[in-house]
Amino acid sequence: MKFYLAIFITFFINISIAQSSKDTEIWEPIPKKVYSISDSAPPNDAIVLFDGTDLSKWEGNWHDKESEWMINDDGFLVNNGNDGPRIQTKENFGSVQLHIEWKTSEDLSYKNQDRSNSGIFLQSRYEIQILDSYENQTYVNGQAGSVYKQYIPLVNSSRKPGEWQSYDIVFKAPEFNAKGEKVKSGYFTVFHNGVLIQNHVEILGTTENVGPPKNIAHGDGPLFLQSHCCSKVSFRNIWLRKL
Repeated sequence: MKFYLAIFITFFINISIAQSSKDTEIWEPIPKKVYSISDSAPPNDAIVLFDGTDLSKWEGNWHDKESEWMINDDGFLVNNGNDGPRIQTKENFGSVQLHIEWKTSEDLSYKNQDRSNSGIFLQSRYEIQILDSYENQTYVNGQAGSVYKQYIPLVNSSRKPGEWQSYDIVFKAPEFNAKGEKVKSGYFTVFHNGVLIQNHVEILGTTENVGPPKNIAHGDGPLFLQSHCCSKVSFRNIWLRKL
């Protein structure tokens, strides 16, 4: 028995020797070099949408109206704190990695959904909610970091009003065939202030305020920022990478 066991062991040792680590090495294609000076700074392959200097990459959501958004003296993009025209990118995008920094108002006279309510819409259809959710009770699928009316954030990572916050969003766009049928779902992964709050969640369709999600065929679309009642939201350092 020991004789056969020795042969068995020797056999597998010989196979292991015959196999080399080089057999599982892959050398091509070589990943492109991308450099970033910090976690929040745009890497050198990013499209910078707002750096505090101008709004040349943006337009009003309704083209016959002014956007009612402005760059303040500190170089921050600020909405008017009311229900009004949104601001959207002139360029259309598909799947992206998005970085955006935002700050809620220190005006605490409002509550629930009226406290610094805004949102980031990917392809103008799929919203990640912006809200002052620091000690501000509201429906949890509409608090900051929610995929609006679809997914509650894993945790509430909100900072105090007046403190800068960040979202890092990975958006995988849904895909539709020639018949207009959805053949691949979209997905969101979201980090709020460096904390994972949405872990590769499947987008059920448009993020509707009333009624169920809709899945109507579309291609690339603009990113837009929402202006909603009742207190202002400030933005800075907005960039994305096409995926």
